[in-house]
Amino acid sequence: MTRTIALVGSPTALGGHFGGMERTPAALRGVGLIDRLTTRSALAASTLVDCGDAPNEPGWAADPDPRAKNRARICAYLPRLAEHVSAALAAAPGAALLAIGGDCTTHAGVMAGLRRAHVRGRGATGGPRLAVAWFDAHGDFNTPDTTPSGNVWGMPFAMLLGRGEPDLVAACDGPTAREEDAALLGGQVLDETESRLLAASHVATFGAGMLGGPAGMAALAAWAGTVAGRCEALYVAFDLDAVDAPEGLSLAMPEPGGMSLATAVQAVRVLAAAIPVAGFGATAAMERPELDLGRTADAIALLAEAALGATAG
Repeated sequence: MTRTIALVGSPTALGGHFGGMERTPAALRGVGLIDRLTTRSALAASTLVDCGDAPNEPGWAADPDPRAKNRARICAYLPRLAEHVSAALAAAPGAALLAIGGDCTTHAGVMAGLRRAHVRGRGATGGPRLAVAWFDAHGDFNTPDTTPSGNVWGMPFAMLLGRGEPDLVAACDGPTAREEDAALLGGQVLDETESRLLAASHVATFGAGMLGGPAGMAALAAWAGTVAGRCEALYVAFDLDAVDAPEGLSLAMPEPGGMSLATAVQAVRVLAAAIPVAGFGATAAMERPELDLGRTADAIALLAEAALGATAG
């Protein structure tokens, strides 16, 4: 049975101190992302519908706020993104979601859109119980009270779990997942306070080194199996800087010491084998003249196939 995949773009770099990622959805389409997706064997039989980008102008603006840069713009944008996601899924009942960004605040808006779509689809008010697997070299678990930079792209994982300032949490309908149904994978560049907050939370953590061996993958499979017993579906939020910098992906903030692309694909497959994947999102890619964005598009296609191929084929 074939399945529809709804592609949505999130043209935003509002979460941080430099622009560029707001152009990423268009740039990825420009290097043939859609063709690269449809030629992956597990996605070839699927119908991919490009639902365009959520409206966002400007996609980035300079802001010196030390607590939450572009706070008002982000609080206005994330509900628009959530509605764009929800509308795309409403137009194709039963579709899986593929989101491309943009900075990783994208994932908080996408989770809100997934939940809205599931609520509308069943005519219910309570909504489904969703899990989230957050792949990122950074923790994204800061709040305006703990951030050392004021970059909101260091906060969306916390926001969607209901942590942080009320306006930022409300902008993404937070909480859209419970901490015990959330995992951070590949986190290695964490602020001290952020690290302490994560350690004291119910969020599961899987380091890049741990996932590089069979015991780590077995632990991830056990977590996913447990979560599958209480959640209806999973969203895979993949900030591409979780992949080791020497892999040569064209990223806004590449980090050394991350997981290999092969390990990342395997981890996504482990998750998808345990629990239905409602959506996969890839963020943090950016055009850089010295790196090949096409190679990055290939990596996104590989990861999307791992996440959505089992349910789309």
